[in-house]
Amino acid sequence: MASFYVADVTLFDGARVRRHAGVLVDGGRIAWVGAHARAPREATTARAIDGAGKTLTPGLIDCHVHLNFDGGADFAAEAAGMGLARAAIKGTVNLRRHLAAGVTSVRDLGGIGTCELAKAVQDGVVPGPRVVASGRALTITGGHGHNIGIAREVDGADDARKAVREQIKAGARSIKVIATGGVLTPDIPATFTAMTPDEIGAAVDEAHSWGRGVAAHAIGAAGILGAVQAGVDSVEHCNQLTAVGAREMASRGTFRGPTLCAVRGIVDHPDAVPAYAVAKARAVYDDSRRGMQRALKAGVRHVVSTDAGTPFNPHGSAGREVAYLVDWGMSPLQAMVAATAHGADLLRLEDVGRVREGLLADLALWDANPVDDPAALSKPRMVWKDGVRV
Repeated sequence: MASFYVADVTLFDGARVRRHAGVLVDGGRIAWVGAHARAPREATTARAIDGAGKTLTPGLIDCHVHLNFDGGADFAAEAAGMGLARAAIKGTVNLRRHLAAGVTSVRDLGGIGTCELAKAVQDGVVPGPRVVASGRALTITGGHGHNIGIAREVDGADDARKAVREQIKAGARSIKVIATGGVLTPDIPATFTAMTPDEIGAAVDEAHSWGRGVAAHAIGAAGILGAVQAGVDSVEHCNQLTAVGAREMASRGTFRGPTLCAVRGIVDHPDAVPAYAVAKARAVYDDSRRGMQRALKAGVRHVVSTDAGTPFNPHGSAGREVAYLVDWGMSPLQAMVAATAHGADLLRLEDVGRVREGLLADLALWDANPVDDPAALSKPRMVWKDGVRV
């Protein structure tokens, strides 16, 4: 594996910006980081990449995707024709879209065959970002997602514990619980509180005993608070976040993935998306904005979670989510930390998310600095995963 040196670049290392930096990569890992003027002798023999006027960042991390789905207008209709072969083909194509957008790690939160797809990437069978797959999401009987084939219905704490074990046996590296209703399931209120505290608590306890993190789909206030108190690692959507819930998340270190691309994809296309989904998304839109402000005020840690695959929300949209986070009140620096270091921390990926000596060389080079302007994330100039340009 050839070494290379990115010279005289503006560097966002996952925490702060450094000007006139240099980054040496060797053997797939970051061998040296520092001031370009003080580059080590090894940098002179490595392949040189001119970073002048450009910005180097860690590869972006999207903590909420559905690789089996393309972002068409009708999520449920797309699911109706989904078999294992079609799911695998769609997933393979969508993995490439993430890489092309500078995304080098994703967490799939509910799909068909996604654990096998993650292993195929790991084994080098197909190109793609590293995939932290959750297998099938856990929902109550008749709950959100029961109708699209990517959820396992559970009833009671023992059944929830068993379902977690099933997903881990299948290769899951994370677990998803569906704590409330959802926007994209007909005839179920989005804010309905679904799983009981005992069910979520059993799933969390079992997952954590295996070293797996837990994401909770939660839209309504009661479901959000219940999931946080049960010990989940992240709350996805998290629309009706109260001040009490925000303080609880901050004190426990629970991450928030607001999935702004998902809600915007629906409310911005009312003539194409099914009417029931538009009505539910509109009903929680203002709650989403208020919840964002409460979370920021309380100091809740955020990640980039696009929910890619939902209506008008294509894969590779992490940069768009960063821009939405800034539009909704984050500083560009906070949003970039959410897209990199925080994502790695949530997904328990110790070797990525930062530009630091010894870590894997998951990197993206941009023509401008996204900490100055998130629009810079529209298209990367170069992307590397494990030190290999992709």
